[in-house]
Amino acid sequence: MEEKVNKPKVRLTGIDGNAYVIMGAASKAIKSFYRDTEEDGNKIADEYYAEATSGDYDHLLQTTMKYCEVS
Repeated sequence: MEEKVNKPKVRLTGIDGNAYVIMGAASKAIKSFYRDTEEDGNKIADEYYAEATSGDYDHLLQTTMKYCEVS
């Protein structure tokens, strides 16, 4: 049985593939997802941004998939 992943959902299909657009969409999804929880969405979004910008474009995509459910 497949384990249900409880991560923010972000749709990247059909959007501009620019790194800043991807990071913006993921950050927005992260902040929205954690808005009504005990987790600090802004802190998690900052962690995502720091990790996503610490490498190349491929690293950005991998980090986005780590933090979000990407479609």
